[in-house]
Amino acid sequence: MKKIKKSFVAIIASLTVLSNSLFANEKPITLVVHHLHSPKAPTHTKFLLPWAEKVEKMSKGKIKVEVFPSMTLGGKPNELYKQARDGVVDIVWTVAGYTPGVFSRTEVFELPTVHKGSSLDTSVAIKENFDLIKDDFKKTKPLMVYVHAGNAIHSVNKKITSISDLKGLKLRTPSRTGGWLIEEFGAEPVGMPLPALPQALSKNAVDGALIPYEVFPPFKFHQLTKYSTEGKNGSRFGTSVFLLLMNKDKFNSLPKELQGVLEKSLNLDMVKEVGQLWMDVEKPGIKMQKNSKDSEIITLDDKAVDEFNEAGQRVVEKWIKEVSQKGIDGKMLVDKAREAINKNTK
Repeated sequence: MKKIKKSFVAIIASLTVLSNSLFANEKPITLVVHHLHSPKAPTHTKFLLPWAEKVEKMSKGKIKVEVFPSMTLGGKPNELYKQARDGVVDIVWTVAGYTPGVFSRTEVFELPTVHKGSSLDTSVAIKENFDLIKDDFKKTKPLMVYVHAGNAIHSVNKKITSISDLKGLKLRTPSRTGGWLIEEFGAEPVGMPLPALPQALSKNAVDGALIPYEVFPPFKFHQLTKYSTEGKNGSRFGTSVFLLLMNKDKFNSLPKELQGVLEKSLNLDMVKEVGQLWMDVEKPGIKMQKNSKDSEIITLDDKAVDEFNEAGQRVVEKWIKEVSQKGIDGKMLVDKAREAINKNTK
């Protein structure tokens, strides 16, 4: 009987050693992130790479995050959402406006006169009021939804001090609502992903663009545009909503512990960090444009601001009417979004 007990104990000990050995040699779960920006862009260097390191550390090495910039895994920027939805890659960073009609509710936070000019204020408002837009994300797992500081008007040669100065110009738009705003300006919207814009500006295919200053350093826009126009106190003309989306099946396949790591890594504190980061990354681009020879940053006077705000409000009313036809209470979303952003505005 003693021999049997000793043998049993020996077997259990052997199994324990084997189990520990297997666990020690267990390979981490690799998550692949795909995005459209260059490896020099703030999206890559200041957000996605540090976040990847954070996740690996928080998971104690159980998750490894690999980030692929510049569409290196194939496809076009407007296909990123589908890549995440269909499981071509695990996670994508993309722009909501690149897939019109998919994020109908989420668009409320990019509208002119709703977003005012603070990435921090609007991004926190999105996080704290995510239930307003959650129905846009039934086919993917949203890890983070946030905005940049907002669009200024940048032009190659034309000085913009009023709406009338924009008449007849061709301007790159980041989204369909941005296109509506450009039409309200009396200009012609031209849709294209950001990486295509430098060539379009250099070849005069467009006269300018709605973009933030944060993209000036990686894309050298200070060499391609002479004038930049914004409202008082740095107010902008709408913004773009950014999405960090994960394949739903992939997320659900992870152990609950690791699901928690991903969600905690992008909690409200992280949203605040990213919101402030996107305000901070505006500064080098603003400095580049200010210091560029013959360039000028124009701040609109009160009369011009009123004109631009009236154009922005017409876009809001058009958006409310359109989404209401889909059964979405657009007015409620606008009112709630404005209230949430104003609450965060200091």
